[in-house]
Amino acid sequence: MAKMEVKTSLLDNMIGVGDMVLLEPLNEETVINNLKKRFDHNEIYTYIGSVVISVNPYRSLPIYSPEKVEDYRNRNFYELSPHIFALSDEAYRSLRDQDKDQCILITGESGAGKTEASKLVMSYVAAVCGKGAEVNQVKEQLLQSNPVLEAFGNAKTVRNDNSSRFGKYMDIEFDFKGDPLGGVISNYLLEKSRVVKQPRGERNFHVFYQLLSGASEELLNKLKLERDFSRYNYLSLDSAKVNGVDDAANFRTVRNAMQIVGFMDHEVESVLEVVAAVLKLGNIEFKPESRVNGLDESKIKDKNELKEICELTGIDQSVLERAFSFRTVEAKQEKVSTTLNVAQAYYARDALAKNLYSRLFSWLVNRINESIKAQTKVRKKVMGVLDIYGFEIFEDNSFEQFIINYCNEKLQQIFIELTLKEEQEEYIREDIEWTHIEYFNNAIICDLIENNTNGILAMLDEECLRPVCATHQHFESRMSKCSRFLNDTSLPHSCFRIQHYAGKVLYQVEGRTCPKPCGRPAMPQSVFVPRREPCQINLKRPPTAGSQFKASVATLMKNLQTKNPNYISILAAHIFNEGLVCHQVRYLGLLENVRVRRAGYAFRQAYEPCLERYKMLCKQTWPHWKGPARAGVEVLFNELEIPVEEYSFGRSKIFIRNPRTLFKLEDLRKQRLEDLATLIQKIYRGWKCRTHFLLMRKSQIVIAAWYRRYAQQKRYQQIKSSTLVIQSYIRGWKARKILRELKHQKRCEEAATTIAAYWHGTQARRELSRLKAEARNKHAIAVIWAYWLGSKARRELKRLKEEARRKHAVAVIWAYWLGLKVRREYRKFFRANAGKKIYEFTLQRIVQKYFLEMKNKVPSLSPIDKNWPSRPYLFLDSTHKELKRIFHLWRCKKYRDQFTDQQKLIYEEKLEASELFKDKKALYPSSVGQPFQGPYLEINKNPKYKKLKDAIEEKIIIAEVVNKINRANGKSTSRIFLLTNNNLLLADQKSGQIKSEVPLVDVTKVSMSSQNDGFFAVHLKEGSEAASKGDFLFSSDHLIEMATKLYRTTLSQTRQKLNIEISDEFLVQFRQDKVCVKFIQGNQKNGSVPTCKRKNNRLLEVAVP
Repeated sequence: MAKMEVKTSLLDNMIGVGDMVLLEPLNEETVINNLKKRFDHNEIYTYIGSVVISVNPYRSLPIYSPEKVEDYRNRNFYELSPHIFALSDEAYRSLRDQDKDQCILITGESGAGKTEASKLVMSYVAAVCGKGAEVNQVKEQLLQSNPVLEAFGNAKTVRNDNSSRFGKYMDIEFDFKGDPLGGVISNYLLEKSRVVKQPRGERNFHVFYQLLSGASEELLNKLKLERDFSRYNYLSLDSAKVNGVDDAANFRTVRNAMQIVGFMDHEVESVLEVVAAVLKLGNIEFKPESRVNGLDESKIKDKNELKEICELTGIDQSVLERAFSFRTVEAKQEKVSTTLNVAQAYYARDALAKNLYSRLFSWLVNRINESIKAQTKVRKKVMGVLDIYGFEIFEDNSFEQFIINYCNEKLQQIFIELTLKEEQEEYIREDIEWTHIEYFNNAIICDLIENNTNGILAMLDEECLRPVCATHQHFESRMSKCSRFLNDTSLPHSCFRIQHYAGKVLYQVEGRTCPKPCGRPAMPQSVFVPRREPCQINLKRPPTAGSQFKASVATLMKNLQTKNPNYISILAAHIFNEGLVCHQVRYLGLLENVRVRRAGYAFRQAYEPCLERYKMLCKQTWPHWKGPARAGVEVLFNELEIPVEEYSFGRSKIFIRNPRTLFKLEDLRKQRLEDLATLIQKIYRGWKCRTHFLLMRKSQIVIAAWYRRYAQQKRYQQIKSSTLVIQSYIRGWKARKILRELKHQKRCEEAATTIAAYWHGTQARRELSRLKAEARNKHAIAVIWAYWLGSKARRELKRLKEEARRKHAVAVIWAYWLGLKVRREYRKFFRANAGKKIYEFTLQRIVQKYFLEMKNKVPSLSPIDKNWPSRPYLFLDSTHKELKRIFHLWRCKKYRDQFTDQQKLIYEEKLEASELFKDKKALYPSSVGQPFQGPYLEINKNPKYKKLKDAIEEKIIIAEVVNKINRANGKSTSRIFLLTNNNLLLADQKSGQIKSEVPLVDVTKVSMSSQNDGFFAVHLKEGSEAASKGDFLFSSDHLIEMATKLYRTTLSQTRQKLNIEISDEFLVQFRQDKVCVKFIQGNQKNGSVPTCKRKNNRLLEVAVP
């Protein structure tokens, strides 16, 4: 029986208020108390309309299991208790069903848990979208991109052990069915200053510690590294080890994730070399030296580190050493070089390290995008997930905090604008009068920062144009010209303060208005950008970090405005600290957001669910309303006498102005449900009692009927038994009476017979006595005669025996005499040569017996029969072995004499195959017992291939159907493989049309794996006409035969041996790209058939069972 679907609501079993739009009264205290009440009951999610508020408990809760995913799948947003899965499902279904691009904006302060929230969103979408081999591969690559980016872009901070130190925006692309096709990742503002310096209690990026902890000794030696953290100046030692974090295991996870995403081995090696070079850059130290002209310059103390860095990066050591000592200024055709002092050299070293790491991170993002991008060109649906820095207020706020908070100002601005826009659109759509909402518009703060004329970023860019480092006083003079900049004498020196939406922030400006060096170190451009010709070098001033970030934020805002937004705000609360939560509630603008959504009407609901929920409050609508849902709601509200000013009717929804009205409805519903429950219980109990009574009544009738039947049957049996007894007694009495009469009559008849019998007996006994006496007399005479004859015979026998005994004694004596004479005569010759003759006679007899026995024990004439009789005597060992060898040669000759010329050719090919593949290819043993047939397709007899037969004039050596592997996606297509004396041809299986023709002279090599599969690659000569589209990759059930015949035919035509390469990993030329074909062991869903998958643009993976 199917499980009944129970309709639920956000209002059922609610702890606190699940949607704070319904909070009453609305103030900061009630908001915090509501969050705390839900937090204490492990309800960490709360709604503000369609916005999800999450209070991070920093511990695991059992609310993310696969069962929870199924609970929220395809459910209404307000149907279950608040959860991040509800928002994820709403966004995914809107994208899939309504064809609306979505974006999920995750906000919160640094360390609040935004990255974990983005992982939960992605894992939910991956769980509910489609299934399949290709779809699962795309999902796995999208999910595995996170560990790679976290290793290179996350670090331990005082607030979080895995804090994102870069902004990430991922666009996940879906097809029309909602299955993921790929994705694109954009990164914003990597905190590259962390590479060279970390605050106390914090760490550098994870990858440095993971590399030193998890790499093998061989890898560390190759990278010229040591496992000791204290050997590297760029790594902080006070928090190098983090409790609960296994850097070695994480390093293995990152390596595995890079392989899944599609990184090649040499790419991973190159990435680790750059990471090692950045680590070793921090160990370069400088010492001052004075020149003749009085200027100070710097020299490197120990050049061993410099040498190892150059070996890792491939840079000329002298060029890199000069880059740390001189600065070159280029202006048009002039170059001016100046020396760097020790402080400037350290600055140049750190700048190089930060630039190297920043460009490495950008390359990683681009490389991941190359692997996870959608391969098809069909129209795509997009879901964006934004995980960017939260608002930051530190004791020392620098330029990085300034642009991070600027980005959050822009996000807050678009959040308010899109929220108001969404509210206004719903009011207009429902034909409800829209009232203007007063709110704090932070556009003035955004304009203060980004205005192109007198904004802070514009003035910073202008100061960077100055030929020397600008001073803070000059910057202050510029700011004082704008009326929006207010002077505050309480500010410290070289500081300014901005009133953000989240509060006031004091920024330090030391070194912020100093531009990059007017020139750049004499460093080869290959370290930073791809190598270019000198004429292509652009001497134009590069854009500043502020202008670059401003442009990136503008692009991000433009992208977000084209999508339907979904918001998640995260509050950090290890334990629920009301002061900390109150601060976050303020700067996230949650109270203002509630007011915006409550302006006008606090609650709205479609007519159908509203009527379904509250219909029991009105007799006219309970239990079923047969009219339109809106009319039912109107009847319901009129019956409840709710004031008209408390609600309005839209086109498809009912709008309730005050939360008190909703709670009144909920109280009435709760009371009515209790009454209904009582009624249901009463009806159920009556039904149960009636049912029990009817059952007992029915049982009583059945029992009575059975009892009456049993009583009648028992009475009938008693009457029947009594009748039978009476009948038996009567029959017995009658029988006994008749018996007595018959016995009396019989005794009278038998009396005369008995008397006569006795008389005849007496007469007979008398005659018998007389005859016996006569017979005894005759027998005595016969016995006496017999005894006399016996005595006579025994005397004659005794006489004859005595005469025979005497004759035998004479014969025995004569025989012994003749023997004695012979022995005396023979004894003369016996001592001379009797032993030799006996030996030869015995030996001859043994050999004769051996050959006669071998005649009967000879094995069969089959050459493969290895049976042979055992040796009977030790001295015949050599004879036995030689006889076995001669017999085997003889029967082999007899077997060969039966072969035809065609059979001899086949065995020659089998011998060739044995030399090529025995003990090299796992498929070879299974091919030994299969005869080589060559033309498996009878082209000459099949009229379907008449056109193909006419097109080929040469003798066909092989005609077989093979699977040709597609170069683009790894899928297979059936083709007819034809081998003639001079050419290799491929034809379409259905039409018989020739698709490709390759001369055998253009075939250079055949590659295959050592495993039990039928895949092989035919390599063509580079530059030949046949190689325009690249090499061929086939799959065949007769691999050994095809490779052997191709080898023999090529050898007979070109007089050169064809190279047969057997390896589990080889390269194949596909057009202009070289693709690695890699064979791995795996469990196949379709049995024992190998499968081929195109992993990325450079790897083709074949899974062999």
